[in-house]
Amino acid sequence: MKQPATIKIAGRRIGPDQPPYVIAEMSGNHNGDLARTFRILEAAKEAGADAVKLQTYRPDTITIDHDGPEFVVDGGLWDGRRLFELYEEAHTPWEWHPEIFARAREIGITVFSSPFDPTAVDFLEGLDAPAYKVASPEIIDLPLIRKIAGTGKPMIISTGMASLDEIGEALAAARSGGAEDIVLLHCTAAYPTPPEEANLATIPDLRERFGVVTGLSDHTLGTAVATTAIALGAAVIEKHFTLARSDGGVDSAFSLEPAELAELVENARIAQAAMGQPMYHPTRSEASVLKNRRSLYIMKPVARDEIFTSDNVRSIRPGLGLKPKHLDAVLGRKAARDLEFGEPLDVSMIAGGLDVQ
Repeated sequence: MKQPATIKIAGRRIGPDQPPYVIAEMSGNHNGDLARTFRILEAAKEAGADAVKLQTYRPDTITIDHDGPEFVVDGGLWDGRRLFELYEEAHTPWEWHPEIFARAREIGITVFSSPFDPTAVDFLEGLDAPAYKVASPEIIDLPLIRKIAGTGKPMIISTGMASLDEIGEALAAARSGGAEDIVLLHCTAAYPTPPEEANLATIPDLRERFGVVTGLSDHTLGTAVATTAIALGAAVIEKHFTLARSDGGVDSAFSLEPAELAELVENARIAQAAMGQPMYHPTRSEASVLKNRRSLYIMKPVARDEIFTSDNVRSIRPGLGLKPKHLDAVLGRKAARDLEFGEPLDVSMIAGGLDVQ
């Protein structure tokens, strides 16, 4: 399948031939403090991220206030937490959103969000959100996907936990709803994700199967896995971001700090630039060291009509003479003229010449 076309978010082109689009996911790392939220925006901008992503929901739009066992997290980072209380702590107050969008415009970084129900989509449309993210658990909420698609904005869909059929259904819903610019992010929805469960080979497979721009929503610790994903064609990288993990917060344990985000941005762009194209000839940088290859040289004076032998012709550096592959054809031939020690051997020095390729 041919490479998918690039898309644009807030004027920034995103695709296989562009620098990776790096999204800093704030999630609940604001820790209930609007001023901290602004500092996160500023730190992401300073680190070189392209965008900061929010999550737009209220506890009662994503779950219900219930004490049943199915409403309590079982295992993992949030073991034993009631869903309603967890989302109450983690959610970004809707009244903050206008100020967050305004501050982002002021400092020059893109902000968009994951809406978790139709009312959140309408709310974000009122703020002129430039794009939307569908979180992994919502990939099966096809009515929500169609609602988001109806905005006509670019959509980024995380595939964590989804089967191929579910991914196909989500894409079909997005396209039927009117979405044209779609990104699929491979995602392992474990917090944090063990690197051996990252399965980065899924990224090019998604691109080949569905013909869309692909990337990675990464929950592993550090930046190694995300950087590696670039070499497999990830055009978008999303990582959770905080000012300092020691500050705590619902997502802090698997979030990057500012210096790490800056490292990811730099390494991702280096990785993308290093991909290049298949190359089977010297690069510009190699041209100056071609002379360091071996070639055939005169090892002692040779008189005209004297026979070339292994004593007077040898393969050495530098590479200004005939290629070493011609040595067997040269041995036993006669010199066309007197030759000096240290001369690079060429065809004109061989009586009768030599057919070289």
